[in-house]
Amino acid sequence: MAVTMRLADIANHAGVSEATVSRVLNGKPGVAPATRQAVLTALDVLGYERPARLRQQRAGLIGLIVPELTNPIFPAFAQVIENALALAGYTAVLCTQTPGGITEDDYTELLMERGVSGIIFVNGLHADSRSDRARYMRLIDRGLPIVLINGYRSDITAPYISNDDTASLEMAVGHLASLGHRRIGLAVGQERFVPSIRKTEGFRKGMAEHLRMTDVDDLIVNTLFTVEGGQAAAQELIDRGCTAICCGSDIIAIGAIRGARQRHLRVPEDVSVVGFDDSPMTAYLDPPLTTVRQPVREMGLAAVGSLLEEIGGTKAPRTELLYRPELVVRRSTAPAPAKLRTVADA
Repeated sequence: MAVTMRLADIANHAGVSEATVSRVLNGKPGVAPATRQAVLTALDVLGYERPARLRQQRAGLIGLIVPELTNPIFPAFAQVIENALALAGYTAVLCTQTPGGITEDDYTELLMERGVSGIIFVNGLHADSRSDRARYMRLIDRGLPIVLINGYRSDITAPYISNDDTASLEMAVGHLASLGHRRIGLAVGQERFVPSIRKTEGFRKGMAEHLRMTDVDDLIVNTLFTVEGGQAAAQELIDRGCTAICCGSDIIAIGAIRGARQRHLRVPEDVSVVGFDDSPMTAYLDPPLTTVRQPVREMGLAAVGSLLEEIGGTKAPRTELLYRPELVVRRSTAPAPAKLRTVADA
């Protein structure tokens, strides 16, 4: 026989008002995550059956979709987010993509079938300026809380957490210019991706501000976010006379160092290299990599906080929270050489 639910009993057990209990049971906004959880716990302890709309959230599952795990920056994000969710009583369902494998859309459907309470997307398809926004708007229309990390697009109305990519490259150029470099190149990802667009913008701003150079098209090479992509881009920029290279990721920077060495050039004596991300292995490279650090911990915690607000019924701001990066100077950058040695000089 069904037990008749008494709001007064639930409110007394949870230490809240009956009005608050009613808001939680009816899925209304304006209830803090901790308060909402207290009401749900009271339901369980008193033996009441949760309303259907709340049952799927009993397991406390959160989807976490990342592009890959081969780039160390994405496991770093995953670790911060998983730990923060665990402390809040939720379990992350980690979904990683591989070329030719399960797509982001497939993962989203699988997560919906498992009844997740929300999804965090790290550098997902939203970061592709040409991708269809409809996949995210469908989730929003279904009432599923989502948070998007990096790759802001104004046509997707969701909470965004981003690194300031424009400022990152301005920092990198400023550092290299202060070392006397005048011919600075940029090896960055494909033009369609929002982070690449912003990094290119920051590079142009930095070159204009620090070197009074506005025509820098021949100093920009778009490439793949791989070691091989960085190697090819660096060799192209070296052939164009660059003594320093800013890279769109630490992985590209590793390739750039390899590319310089294949031209029989030393890093940093002949060519300086700056990475981006400050992923865990950069301090142990040869030479240790100067890079721009994404504030991964702060961004991950902010993403979790925004998602939990949404789950709790408090609408998080539909805007972009922009986080300031930090330049980490190591030994892959040095004063500009008197002249760039060529293969023939070596």
